[in-house]
Amino acid sequence: MIELARGSLSKMKAQLGAPVQYAFRLGDEEVPVNPLIGKTLRLEYLGAIHCSHCGRKTKTSFSQGYCYPCMQKLAQCDICIMSPERCHYDAGTCREPGWGEQFCMTDHVVYLANSSGVKVGITRATQIPTRWVDQGATQALPIMRVATRQQSGFVEDLLRSQVADKTNWRALLKSDATPVDLLAIRDQILDACADGMHALQQRFGIQAVQPLSEQPVVQISYPIEAYPAKITSFNLDKNPLVEGTLLGIKGQYLMFDTGVINIRKYTAYQLAVHH
Repeated sequence: MIELARGSLSKMKAQLGAPVQYAFRLGDEEVPVNPLIGKTLRLEYLGAIHCSHCGRKTKTSFSQGYCYPCMQKLAQCDICIMSPERCHYDAGTCREPGWGEQFCMTDHVVYLANSSGVKVGITRATQIPTRWVDQGATQALPIMRVATRQQSGFVEDLLRSQVADKTNWRALLKSDATPVDLLAIRDQILDACADGMHALQQRFGIQAVQPLSEQPVVQISYPIEAYPAKITSFNLDKNPLVEGTLLGIKGQYLMFDTGVINIRKYTAYQLAVHH
C-alpha cells in the first residue's frame, strides 16, 4: 500500500457541497477523502499522542486531544463548554478570561438539526454549517440568535424540554434520517416554550435573545456508497490498525465494511494513512 500522509490527526476538514467534501488533516498535510470511497484504506496509529495545545507527549488523550495539565487549566476544556448555562465568567473564575471573551462572549445560534432524529443544539455563529456537518445532520435550521454562549445554554436548556439534545450515533450510521418539517417543528417548540423564552428576553434583553424566523432549512448530503451491515466501532487504543473498504463518510465518522471510526475522538494521535 502507498502511504498518503502521516502526522498529528485533527478532525476532518469538511466543506458543504453535494455531497460534503472531506479531507484528512495530519499535521500540515491535507488528504482528500472522498476519492478514497470504494477503495481499501488503512489507518495506522503510530503509538504516540501529543497534546494539541502544548505538544507534550501524553499516554492518554483528554477532552479530545489534550494532556491532563492542559485539560485542567484551559477554558475550552472546562465543564461550561459542555454545559454553557454553567458559565462562571461573571463570577470572575473563568480559567482564561481572554479566551472566554473571544469565544463565549460572541453571537451564538440555537438550531434544530435532523441527524438520527430531531435535536436542538448550539454553536458559535461562525461555526455554521461546520457544526451541522460534524454532527451528521441531513437537515438543519437556525431558530434563535443570542449574544453569548451562556445565553445559548439557557435557551437550549429551555427547548430540550420539548426535543432531544443528543444524537444517537448508531442510528446515524445505519441509514439516512427520515426527512421532517423543521419549520413546523420549530413553531411547535417555540409556542410551547413561549413563556420561558419571554422570561429570558426579560432577563437579558430582546436584542440579546432574538428568534430567527426567516432562515431556510439547509439540506446536507454525505458521500456514502452504502451503510455498514453491522455497526462495530474501531478502538485505536486496543488495535492500532484500521483497514477495510471505505463505504462512506458521515459527520466525523468513516464507515468501512469492517467497522466505523470517529476521527474526532482521536484528535492529536499520531497516525499514518495508507491506500
